Amino acid sequence: MLQRLRNFLRFVKIEHTFFSLPMIFSGVFLSAKEFPRLWTLLLILFAAIGARSVALALNRIIDREIDKRNPRTLIRELPSGRMTYLEAVSVLVIGAIVYFSSAAFISPFCLLLSPIPIVVFTLYPYMKRFTPFCHFGVGLGLAMAPLGGWFAIHPTLNGILPGALLSLFTLFWVTGFDVIYSTLDELFDRQENLYSFTSRYGKVRALRYSGYLHFLAFVCLGILFALYIKAVLALPFLILTGVLLYMENKKAEDVELAFFKINAVLGFSVLGMVVMGVFFA
Repeated sequence: MLQRLRNFLRFVKIEHTFFSLPMIFSGVFLSAKEFPRLWTLLLILFAAIGARSVALALNRIIDREIDKRNPRTLIRELPSGRMTYLEAVSVLVIGAIVYFSSAAFISPFCLLLSPIPIVVFTLYPYMKRFTPFCHFGVGLGLAMAPLGGWFAIHPTLNGILPGALLSLFTLFWVTGFDVIYSTLDELFDRQENLYSFTSRYGKVRALRYSGYLHFLAFVCLGILFALYIKAVLALPFLILTGVLLYMENKKAEDVELAFFKINAVLGFSVLGMVVMGVFFA
């Protein structure tokens, strides 16, 4: 049972929640303007866990044959045989049940919108087969996180601009760091005729595009700060986020540092900015 738990945690990449959870709760606090009820926060957390499980299960199931041929991903649970196809589908089904049930308990509006992320999660693994803009599929998948948090508190499109700016920041940030991550598979993607910025434009140009995307991300966050945060105590977190975005591109050669460590801190830096702006303005 302990080994199966380890396999599950590796399968859904539990450490990647350091990217999504801070953005979800940034959307929550930006929308709420006050501390929400504990029950609401728990439902949002369950919805996030369910959605995350669905997203990774779909990605691993859809890409399982490609992962078998890639030396870097051959050790993943499905291609290595540590997890069966049926177990992977079970993770997908259970995650979907948790996600849709939590959305239903949050509000009818959230339940109505809940299929949209699933559609995105299903489509984006296929994008690498026909377009180098596949990175935007990953970015869009995580860009729905702050909007999900926003709608959980504010179930209407009215006044959505702050949540949209946070979502745009997430889109450009995640798309940019997925470009960095793709540098690990430059040779394999070319051999398999798979599309990415790196395989189509070369590593140097791809990393330059990643830098442009992260600049756009910081612009979106700066606009959010100027229009809606306006708190002196939040300013250091805005500056820290900018520094981390810069460092992520500066250290792009070290993917472990840029992708996992810097990104984990960056998400919480944005959350800190929102919290300071909302509760300590």
